[in-house]
Amino acid sequence: MSRVVRMFILAVVAVVASPAADAQTLKTVKERGELVCGVGQGLAGFSSPDEKGGWSGFDVDFCRALAAAIFNDAGKVKYVPVETVARFAPLQSQAIDLLSRNTTWSMSRDTALGLSFPVTTYYDGQGFMVPRSLKVDSALDLKGASVCVQSGTTTELNLSDFFSANKIEHQAMTFATFEEALKTYDSGGCKSLATDVSQLYALRLSLTKPDEHIILPEVISKEPLGPVVRGDDMQWFAIMRWTHFAMIIAEELGVSSRTIDEALRSEKPEIKRLVGAEGSYGEHLGLSKDWAARIIRLVGNYGEVFGRNIGDGSKLAISRGLNDLWTKGGIQYAPPIR
Repeated sequence: MSRVVRMFILAVVAVVASPAADAQTLKTVKERGELVCGVGQGLAGFSSPDEKGGWSGFDVDFCRALAAAIFNDAGKVKYVPVETVARFAPLQSQAIDLLSRNTTWSMSRDTALGLSFPVTTYYDGQGFMVPRSLKVDSALDLKGASVCVQSGTTTELNLSDFFSANKIEHQAMTFATFEEALKTYDSGGCKSLATDVSQLYALRLSLTKPDEHIILPEVISKEPLGPVVRGDDMQWFAIMRWTHFAMIIAEELGVSSRTIDEALRSEKPEIKRLVGAEGSYGEHLGLSKDWAARIIRLVGNYGEVFGRNIGDGSKLAISRGLNDLWTKGGIQYAPPIR
């Protein structure tokens, strides 16, 4: 056997074997019997526990969707609250299977930590909240103002960039935890609070007098938020990605938790592929044929999840904006299942 032929055979074997070698997370989760999901420590609409320890929110529902796809049971999730400054360590040490909390996808995080961002589930941007009494309509009017911000975050960097670019003097007041920053702002210790706009909507509900505060119109950064996984398991990466895509496609096709039984009888090719009546797409992920139907039945499509947690059906009442479907002026878009 020639050297060239031997090298070709070894290359083919490596390509065929590598997915199996990498596909460990799903196997571990199935053997354990539950998904271990890292979430925020308590942010209304995104991830917050009730008095009985039950978790709910937009980020929590992504974990529930994964459990539904894997176990046909959205409740098979163990939630692990993780601090902002130490959010990646539990993932790197395999203490959690994924991180599903308000985490911005950036180049340094994507390339230097051994982690991967499979998909953007929420397109966000940084903004400012101020008291109505300040009588400010724009962030450009915050000259000389003190701004509360958490240290060691992309928020702190964006804040510096914005004021520097616009040649506006300001006083950044940094805090080790966001709880400290919020408490200081609520007590009047600073004139503005800066973080992701979605987080500002949630945090405003916790202020002493929520109605006396407004969120300014400027969005000064791109903050693509989504789940994070370790970078050594392409099968698990694909499951994260297609869980989100399936929920987007379901909304596009009008398939919801209320209409899933009707969808299972549909003769439309796109719907048949989505619910597993045609093809073996779920099996390619290591899941069942009806993996997406499980998600839709037990958790809902993307619009349902958005609406009840942070949209019109919630106290936050955040408009869909960029997070609307691409067919409705937003940028939520999914490749086809085919």
